[in-house]
Amino acid sequence: MEELKQFFSAQDIFAKHVGIKLVEVTPGYAKTSMKIEPHHFNGAKTVHGGAIFTLADFAFAVASNSHGNLAMGINTSISFVKAATSGTLYAEAQEQSLNPKLASYSVHVTDDDKETVAIFQGMVYRKQQQIMDNNS
Repeated sequence: MEELKQFFSAQDIFAKHVGIKLVEVTPGYAKTSMKIEPHHFNGAKTVHGGAIFTLADFAFAVASNSHGNLAMGINTSISFVKAATSGTLYAEAQEQSLNPKLASYSVHVTDDDKETVAIFQGMVYRKQQQIMDNNS
């Protein structure tokens, strides 16, 4: 798992660019965090939905690839339930179902007070290719 954690921390340049950190990964699970910075805000001075989605999507990507097979998102949805304005946001992705071709995940995004900010659902197509063999 440590090798996979290092792989994603180094290879996901966009997540790194927006300040997302990979906190934890175990088979079928991942936790990410993002300290809210001024560049995360939208015009209403709350965290942009795209920033929240990216945080959740990164947790989803890591959890879905945690078994070693390359997993590619085929469907996602997100519901924003509370505005975020300061502190740190956390996204915890948990596997809901897994079979050789498809897997589904729920991601719970919370703030420092452990209040729900967003709820994300995602499904992946699982390839036979191993994630560490993916050089693209």
